[in-house]
Amino acid sequence: MHSFSWYVMLMLMLIGVATPLAHAAETTPAPSNGIDYPKGWQDWRAISVSHRADNNTIRLILGNDVAVKAARTGKTNPWPDGAILGKIVWKAVQMDNWKDANVPGNLLHAEFMLKDSKKYAESYGWGWGRWLGLEQKPFDQGATSCIDCHTPVKDRDWVFTQPAVLPR
Repeated sequence: MHSFSWYVMLMLMLIGVATPLAHAAETTPAPSNGIDYPKGWQDWRAISVSHRADNNTIRLILGNDVAVKAARTGKTNPWPDGAILGKIVWKAVQMDNWKDANVPGNLLHAEFMLKDSKKYAESYGWGWGRWLGLEQKPFDQGATSCIDCHTPVKDRDWVFTQPAVLPR
C-alpha cells in the first residue's frame, strides 16, 4: 500500500471511523432459529435465479458443493443430506441506464435451508434460517413460518427452486 493510503487509514483509525468498519466485517451474525450463520456462502455457486412479481424481488439461489452437485445431476427430490441452499433476496429496481432491466436494489434478506433428514426430522428434513438486511439480523420466528410458506412445494421436498439448466 502506498504511504498515503497508510496515512489515510491511520487517520481514520485515530478518529474512530475505520475501526468499527473493520470490526463489523469480522463479526459473524448470531444464529437464526438455532441455525448457525453459514460462513463463506458468498463464494458458493449459483443454482438458479427467480423474480417474484407479487413483491417485486430478485432472488439468487446459491448452493454449497453438495447442493450444486445435486442440482446439476437432477437429484433434488429429495435433496441429499448435507445440501445447503441459500436464497439471497433484493428489492428489484429499474436500472438507471436501461429502463427495461431490473437489477438488485436493497438487500432484504439471506435465507438458508440445510438438509439433514435426521437432525431436522420434525421440520420435514430441513433446518431453516434467515438473516435480515445488510446487518444480517437473525429472524427468529421459528421454522413454522418458513414451512407454512413452503407447503405448496411439499411434493418437491419443500423447495421452490427450479435449478437452471446449464450447457455442458
